Amino acid sequence: MKAARRYPVPLTTHQLWMVSLSAPVSRDKSASRTTLYPYVRIDDDSARRWLADQWEITSREQLVGRLDDLSRSGYRARAYRQIGVSPLAWDAALYVDITRRGFACGLIGEADAWTALKNIVPTVVRQYASWQEYADHYLLGRRVWRAGLRDAGDSDLPASQAIADEHLQALLDPANRSSPWNRAPWDAISHPDRTP
Repeated sequence: MKAARRYPVPLTTHQLWMVSLSAPVSRDKSASRTTLYPYVRIDDDSARRWLADQWEITSREQLVGRLDDLSRSGYRARAYRQIGVSPLAWDAALYVDITRRGFACGLIGEADAWTALKNIVPTVVRQYASWQEYADHYLLGRRVWRAGLRDAGDSDLPASQAIADEHLQALLDPANRSSPWNRAPWDAISHPDRTP
């Protein structure tokens, strides 16, 4: 079943903007970038497995704890110690992605998911003035994270930096009509909400 069939009400511009904070994270074709539900098709089990495998999250309490950590310090604290820059965008993208997957597998309800997303918005808006700045810091955070995996001898490294760079360029491309960043421009969150 398509996610849009289960959740047929279109997102407002503010909701699309909030969901779009996680657009850099999911590059595959199964990802939805225009719904709160993180996949194009309903797949609650994938969300549950992903949270358990990638984040060791199997309960609401663990989900809330992880979100709290990402909102307070996350990976940016380590990045700041290493390179003197605190890339909030990396943590914000992960925060939104985890929230959406937690919603998908029923660890939190829809109202709680939207509340969680609203909680991260003020910090992100204070830090960045454009999707370009957000993308630049996301990639910086990803580089630091990936280097940490490599230094730890992790042989199962995620997609290359070149693939992540290419994905971000597609999201930023003004000609890309399917990019959620073009559908919900950065400054849209600072204006009254509307339904497209």
